[in-house]
This record gives sequence, C-alpha cells and structure tokens, in this order.
Amino acid sequence: MTISTIMHSTLERFLRYVCIDTQSDPGSKTCPSTEKQKKLGTVLVNELLAMGISDAHLDEYGYVYATIHSNSSRKVPVICFCSHMDTSPDCSGSEVEPLVHLNYQGQDIVLPDDQTQVIRMKDHPDLRHQLGNDIITASGTTLLGADNKAGLAEIMDMANYFVSHPDVKHGKIKILFTPDEEIGRGVDNVNLNKLAADFAYTVDGETLGSIENETFSADGAVLLIYGVSSHPGFAKGKMESALKIASEIITLLPKNRLSPESTELNEGFIHPTAMHGNVETAKIEFIIRDFSEDELHAHKRILEEITKEVMAAYPNSTFNLQINPQYRNMKSVLEKYPLSISNGIKAIERAGLKPKLRSIRGGTDGSRLSFMGLPCPNIFAGEHAFHSKQEWVSVQDMQKAVETLIHLAMIWEEETPINFIK
Repeated sequence: MTISTIMHSTLERFLRYVCIDTQSDPGSKTCPSTEKQKKLGTVLVNELLAMGISDAHLDEYGYVYATIHSNSSRKVPVICFCSHMDTSPDCSGSEVEPLVHLNYQGQDIVLPDDQTQVIRMKDHPDLRHQLGNDIITASGTTLLGADNKAGLAEIMDMANYFVSHPDVKHGKIKILFTPDEEIGRGVDNVNLNKLAADFAYTVDGETLGSIENETFSADGAVLLIYGVSSHPGFAKGKMESALKIASEIITLLPKNRLSPESTELNEGFIHPTAMHGNVETAKIEFIIRDFSEDELHAHKRILEEITKEVMAAYPNSTFNLQINPQYRNMKSVLEKYPLSISNGIKAIERAGLKPKLRSIRGGTDGSRLSFMGLPCPNIFAGEHAFHSKQEWVSVQDMQKAVETLIHLAMIWEEETPINFIK
C-alpha cells in the first residue's frame, strides 16, 4: 500500500513544539526535573485527545501515554514509539525562534541573531544530501530543539495518519513521551505495566534512513580530593591544594586517545565534564564511555591509576573515586530479537530510502528500556548538530521519518509469524 498522498502535519507541529522551553536540569532532584516540561506534555495530550485517542494522559512524573487500538484480526505484538520532550542543558532552549530556509542550495546559513553562528556544508556534511530541501534552524542564540521535538512531531503525525485512515491495518500502537532523557533519567519512572508493549522504537536518530542497534555503555564518575589548607603566607611544606591536584589529574588524561575530541566510530573515552572546589576540597565529574564493557572497565582503571600516581606526591591528601553505572550497550539485548531490527530495515526501504544500520556514540531511552525488558532500537528523526546553536533538521527528512513509522507498524501487522513469541 502506498502512503505517498499523506497530508503531513509534521512541520506545523514541530514549529509549535520548539517554541516551548523544555530544558531539563541535572541539578534538580524532582521528576520531571523542570515543571515546564509538563507544559509541552499537556499540549501533546490535548492534541492526541483531539485526534480521538481517548486514553492519552500526562502522569505526575511528566510522562505522556497514549494508545492507538489495533484494527487487525491478527495477533500482532504491541509496538511502542517513544521520543523525549526535554532539551539539553548544554545550550539555551528559552525563546527559541525557528526559521525555515526554503529550497536549500548549498549556501552558508547565517543565523540572524548571532551572525557568528554560520552553518556551513563543510562543517555539516549531511547538508550535501539536502539540496532542494527546506532546512529548519534556530535564530542563533538558542538550540533548535530538533533533539527530540522532531521525534515528537513525527510520532504525532504518524498517529494522526492512522486515526485518519482506519482502513490501514496495524496492531496496537503505544505512544510514550518521556521527560529528562538528556540528563540520563528519561525512564526512571516509566510504568512498563501501563505501557504493556512488546517492542519499542525510540525516534531520536540523526541521518536519514538510519536505524541504530548499538549504544555506548556508560558510567559516570565523581572524584573527590581532600587537600590540606593553610594560610598562603605560611604554607611552605604544609599546603596541598586540592585544586592543583585536580588540575594535575586532568592534565595527565590521554589527549590523543580516550578523549571525545580525538575519538570516533567505536572508540571510547574518559571525559571530565565539571570541576569545582578550593584549596581544601575539589570535585571532578567524569563520563566514561565505550561500546565494549571490558574496555569501559579498562578506562576506569586508567582513571584510577592516574589519580593514584598524582596523589602519591601529596602524602597528606586523600581522595575518593566513585563510579556510577548509567546505561549499557543495548546490542546485547537486541541481538536476541532480530525481528525488531529487520522490520525497521524493511520499513526504511519501503519509505524509499537506503537503510543504514549504525551505532550511537551516546545513549537513548532505548538503552535502558532494552535492559528493562522492552527491546528498543533507535530510528532516525533527522536531527543534526544537536545540543548546539547550529542544530538543524530538514522538513523532508522529518516527513520520511513519519512514512517510515507508518510502514513499520504496517509491517509488524502484515508479517509477524502466526506463532511468534517474543
């Protein structure tokens, strides 16, 4: 069945959603971490209810749940489509002004509110594939929010299509919109019993046609250094500055390997993300990433060895290094459910695209959902340069993502074996 005549609503929805500030806050202990995320959740619920999806609701933790009921006589696994509502704390998401650059022809895109922000093809190679398309950016002082409001708009457009085309067969489809994904807490309070899905797909990927079955394995680390304070005028032979100790540790971290700025593909890293302190105490926060869990542990040993090497020169100072597991490579789970990937690949092909099976140098809600018992690959949403003022997405890529989601639900209904067991 062709869906080439779909009347897309993706652009209009996306332009509405990005104007709502939903930045999450890693320093907050609440869920959601910022109440403003619920504002977008309420908008999404009201739009779903207006479509006729009667069980759409926002719970106390800021999660949106909704169900498109099956219209098939076949026994079909329940499929969930998931995107997150929050935007990154790394760049302002307040007062976003989205701009649509029609019929892109390869030119530099100068963002008007900060003309030092220029989106150039040489810096954004995927723009080579966007000639003739319509590119959406912010105005130069904020991120755009395509990560992951592109995914939200695409899932909403998919839902609208199925509600408007009751003749198109599909199984039960669940919709899940999460808060706080950008701060690693996107599924902390998800209710999997309420969701009651067999498989899920996060719609949070980058390049057109990509499907991702592998993420980093990830740990966080906090290093506390307890130095020796003394009056600086009388400090000789006494003071051991925690700040200087911390600086030495960071200086000794590998620079040409094991750092984000020098790694790519399947290479992992040790990355200091924040340092606070004074002479007496200092705190360094790290993220540690690798696709291999064995390599992840090896990176932790390197951090420990560097710390001990530096601390040996400061006999009166002490340290505490705490490693906190964050998420694990979802490939080990998804390998057990090959149909979730093969159906995704077929859906991309039916949308007229060349599938690209990839790994994510990062994580998604799907990483943790997979280990919670809900296998969850990641489908492209079309977002690029996320977490930055140069973030962009093309209208046509978003529309292709919608078509892919529609085909994916149809394929599960058409091709699931009669005796299929998860």
